[in-house]
Amino acid sequence: MCPPENKDDKAPVTDTNIPSHLEQMLDILVQEENERESGETGPCMEYLLHHKILETLYTLGKADCPPGMKQQVLIFYTKLLGRIRQPLLPHINVHRPVQKLIRLCGEVLATPTENEEIQFLCIVCAKLKQDPYLVNFFLENKMKSLASKGVPSVISEDTLKGQDSLSTDTGQSQHPEELSGATGMEQTELEDEPPHQMDHLSTSLDNLSVTSLPEASVVRPNQDYNLVNSLLNLTRSPDGRIAVKACEGLMLLVSLPEPAAAKCLTQSTCLCELLTDRLASLYKALPQSVDPLDIETVEAINWGLDSYSHKEDASAFPGKRALISFLSWFDYCDQLIKEAQKTAAVALAKAVHERFFIGVMEPQLMQTSEMGILTSTALLHRIVRQVTSDVLLQEMVFFILGEQREPETVAEISRHPLRHRLIEHCDHISDEISIMTLRMFEHLLQKPNEHILYNLVLRNLEERNYTECKPLCPEDKDVVENGLIAGAVDLEEDPLFTDISPENTLPNQEWLSSSPPATPDHPKNDGKTEVHKIVNSFLCLVPDDAKSSYHVEGTGYDTYLRDAHRQFRDYCAICLRWEWPGSPKALEKCNLEAAFFEGHFLKVLFDRMGRILDQPYDVNLQVTSVLSRLSLFPHPHIHEYLLDPYVNLAPGCRSLFSVIVRVVGDLMLRIQRIQDFTPKLLLVRKRLLGLEPEGPLIDHITLLEGVIVLEEFCKELAAIAFVKYHASSTP
Repeated sequence: MCPPENKDDKAPVTDTNIPSHLEQMLDILVQEENERESGETGPCMEYLLHHKILETLYTLGKADCPPGMKQQVLIFYTKLLGRIRQPLLPHINVHRPVQKLIRLCGEVLATPTENEEIQFLCIVCAKLKQDPYLVNFFLENKMKSLASKGVPSVISEDTLKGQDSLSTDTGQSQHPEELSGATGMEQTELEDEPPHQMDHLSTSLDNLSVTSLPEASVVRPNQDYNLVNSLLNLTRSPDGRIAVKACEGLMLLVSLPEPAAAKCLTQSTCLCELLTDRLASLYKALPQSVDPLDIETVEAINWGLDSYSHKEDASAFPGKRALISFLSWFDYCDQLIKEAQKTAAVALAKAVHERFFIGVMEPQLMQTSEMGILTSTALLHRIVRQVTSDVLLQEMVFFILGEQREPETVAEISRHPLRHRLIEHCDHISDEISIMTLRMFEHLLQKPNEHILYNLVLRNLEERNYTECKPLCPEDKDVVENGLIAGAVDLEEDPLFTDISPENTLPNQEWLSSSPPATPDHPKNDGKTEVHKIVNSFLCLVPDDAKSSYHVEGTGYDTYLRDAHRQFRDYCAICLRWEWPGSPKALEKCNLEAAFFEGHFLKVLFDRMGRILDQPYDVNLQVTSVLSRLSLFPHPHIHEYLLDPYVNLAPGCRSLFSVIVRVVGDLMLRIQRIQDFTPKLLLVRKRLLGLEPEGPLIDHITLLEGVIVLEEFCKELAAIAFVKYHASSTP
């Protein structure tokens, strides 16, 4: 400390020779290191270490004497750690003053030294990233230091009972046996530790009383991680550049592989609270209603580039600034969890789940206001698209769908209330809400998480109890040998398909001729229905009178085949690590007696598909888009249930094909009552493709648009079935 009689103690440090002397010291140390062999400590560095020069500088910096000294000390520490190549932090006379200086950072926001503070903290983080084990020097072992001074570290039972076993405000319980501290960590003396001025970020343990502690009335968790605490404070800096640098520092620290540091990070700091509280406050700052299109189309924001200017934006809308801030911070949380050490990532993601998803988002998604439902679902859709961390995605999936994996029953359809509500919203009275919720599920299905498809669909198909197993009679055996499935309906004999002519079927199409020839390894009758029969079944579903695509160029199957091939390849890549079986579960091992329920999700989709002739065009596009996504998954039960027209359905069961057959039956009856049906259908198709200008309203427009979507959907399913068969038959 400066002596009181010093008349110059009020003179700023820049009026003294201290800055130049510190710079000279640094130059000497750098030059000395350059002149010696790698790893060898020179006499000047020895002097610096043994005479505790850094401790002296810290004391002057803490007192800021002369004025501006703190800034000079921070600059010196930063340059010393950055320019000296040999490892300095393992030395007690380096890491102890460094730790003390860390505590001075972020105490007060918007101070003149804020820039120097963040530069210093970031160089420490960078050094720890190079040598992660060094982080153990920065986990201050509080309880051990108390015990070493002869002070009991036993906390009274009454205190434990009153505080739920030292429950911190992370929502995690910290039991007494965890308070022993990790071995090998630097013990700091109690008198060296100044009190924290961070009540807004400190844990709820501050108010706990400790038995027989004459010098202290505060018990903190077993370790303090002051490097994190200081960075957390600086993330709240009004200077955006400082806040971003602090976030970068935290990103480095969470990625350190040391388990003790990860535990301390999530249990003894307020990092979880910072992430979730800021997410919550930014979400709550959004307007009550934002146009879903704006939420969907606002440009992707990298968390470090949140520098939006309303004046410079030609496409501004009310709430855009708030929306970008929320999405930017969500992106930061996502990237932080993605980079974090495994146990830290799980703890952080669970905090986001409990404190933000359940605490803030769920009430918004469960509300009854249509505008509120639409906005909150659009925001959920956006973050489903945006999330990239596997750990955070897992928590998001559990939030939306629950963790159940046993087959669904009608009685327990609402077991997970949010899942039930969102699936119900797929068939909402508001078309906008239906479309937005279906889009959310469509993007959810594209995420690399096995639980999504299993929870929504696969758990209900596991036992294949949608099939009816009939014993084969001699006649059936002959039929199977001729390439047909026993009990299957031959569409050419079905009264619904009496208009099928040889020209309508596609045995000689070029794209079908590539189907694999029979070989000894893959005989033609290997139990699979031949691909051309399946493809023709879908292509011939819509009768000729209701087809319009052959009148318009560029609406053939080629596009669907290319898309199906690309999408199927992408889905296979996603599902590869899930180790799905290559063939359906053997029927003798299935519980075919169990009542079949397709599950809530497929029930709603099938119900909507059954109303395709009476629903708006945009709704139909979205329903068929989700169903085609489901059909692309390379699981044998999904393929059988959604893409095999010849599966022998058990009584009372329906499949995608049977739903479409019923729609076609209804269509054929309704066509007869519409005058000039074919010309009107062709005109509607040309208008949808932009080949004809909009004109007078056409009668039965909803039905005509539904027929067009139905025809295109059948072509898409035929292409998917072909691509999947070809892929499974290719060694």
